[in-house]
Amino acid sequence: MITAVDTNILIDIFSANPKFGQLSKQWLHRCLQEGTVHACEIVWVETATVFPNADDFLKVMGVLNIEFSSMKHETVFAAASAWRHYRKARGKRERVVADFLIGAHAQIQADRLLTRDRGFYRSYFKSLNVLDPTNSRF
Repeated sequence: MITAVDTNILIDIFSANPKFGQLSKQWLHRCLQEGTVHACEIVWVETATVFPNADDFLKVMGVLNIEFSSMKHETVFAAASAWRHYRKARGKRERVVADFLIGAHAQIQADRLLTRDRGFYRSYFKSLNVLDPTNSRF
């Protein structure tokens, strides 16, 4: 089982978020017990901003066993398709946002996505299996 992880889960953990930190940590641990956890380039970039340097970030990602997973061409085109759908539905953002790439990555290159942003992903990636720690039970 491959679980893609969204930035918000990692930020919850690394920033010791008082509301979601422990819950996100439990769910990440569960996903690691059930298989591997991958993060795409976007998640790595967004998450690395929490750390003072690359070495610290890489060390923590290694300790957590979160694997770097580059996006395939198919993933990029799935994100573009979802973006077109969003724009046709009169979405207000003018450029491709990270969430479209993260969602496409999870849909194409993983079995599920661990995130707290279930509404967005379920709207634009209907076949994606979304795990939301705030709306699920162990």
